Formats: sequence, C-alpha cells, structure tokens
Amino acid sequence: MRRFGVDEAGKGPVLGSMFAACVVADPDSLPAGLRDSKKLTPARREELDAALRDTDGVRLGVAEVPVGRIDDPGTDMNTLTVDAHAAAIDAANADGRGIVDAGDTSEERFASRVEAAADRDVEVTAEHGADDAHSIVAAASVVAKVARDAHVDALADEYGNVGSGYPSDPTTREFLAAYVRERGELPGCARASWSTCDDVLAAAEQSALSEF
Repeated sequence: MRRFGVDEAGKGPVLGSMFAACVVADPDSLPAGLRDSKKLTPARREELDAALRDTDGVRLGVAEVPVGRIDDPGTDMNTLTVDAHAAAIDAANADGRGIVDAGDTSEERFASRVEAAADRDVEVTAEHGADDAHSIVAAASVVAKVARDAHVDALADEYGNVGSGYPSDPTTREFLAAYVRERGELPGCARASWSTCDDVLAAAEQSALSEF
C-alpha cells in the first residue's frame, strides 16, 4: 500500500537553508538499508538517494526554507518546519495517508498543522523518531539530508570551508569569526537571528574596542 513519509534536515545549523523531503511509495518497494540519515555515511546517503530516484513508482518532493525566511521575526522554527513539511508533500503530489517526523512536542498538534498547511488532501500522522521507526520516513530523511549536504557544498564553493554549518562545529564558528573580522558583517548565508551570530558579532566588537 502506497504511503508517504516526510522529514527535514538542517533545522539547527547557523548557516544555510533547511530542507524537507517527502517520499511517496509502497514501503515494500524501497531499497534496503534505509534508516535515520544521521546514522548513515554521506556516501551511503547518496547511494540510497540515487536508488530511490531510480525506483519505479517512487515520487519525491523537496522544499527549501532559505535563511531569509528563517530570520523573519514574524515566524518561528516550528511554523517553518510545518510549512516545509507541507510544501514537500505538495511538491511530491502526495495523497492518502502518510507519516511525518514530529517537529513539535505534541505529535497530534504537529500532524494537524501539517494537514492544514498542505494543499493536497492528505491524512497525516506525526511521530517522534519516525525516521527510525518507518522506512518511508527514513527515505525522506535521506533525501532531505542529501539536499542539505549539497547546499553546504555549494556554500563552501562560494565562501571556502564553512564546516557543517552547526554552531557546535569549531570550523563553522571560526569561519564566522574570520568573516566578521575581515568584513565587519555576517555572511549572507548566516542565520543572523541565531544566538551564535550574536556571540560572533559581540566578540568582534569587543576585539575592536580592545585595540584602542
């Protein structure tokens, strides 16, 4: 029986876009080895992404949430995640029933919001850890993560080594600090509303004051 699964990648980074993906398929037709994308190597994720795209009867949809929307003071990450899941569902022309990885403490509330935000007539169930429990959501996790990885690679081509983009990554933090030191402003790929960016700007200002 055909179902759809949805997951996102890139909710927490300080650099770049967030991506959501929807995979529509009969779960029995999915390639073997699917699991939460964070538990797979980049090479294995790319192999599975390619296999999904080559499998008859599988439909994919990907939605991107750029930095500008993430920094919009009129929204929040829960709402953006809902909108991204709904946009991915619409992009995949999903229908019927599906499972999404819950992006809210309340699974029921998240499912209801995704249903309402989608243009497609769908019935959504949300679960925490759905990418571990359901292969169709694991497939979406892989597709979303491959899209996010390609995006980070494109940022590296433009800016140099930006690391993973996560605040905990020393390479990412050093990239931001060096960029601000050299140019006096954040790069366009930074989520300026993140506290990490506030810290970098404050450190640069303090360093400049200490030189006087």
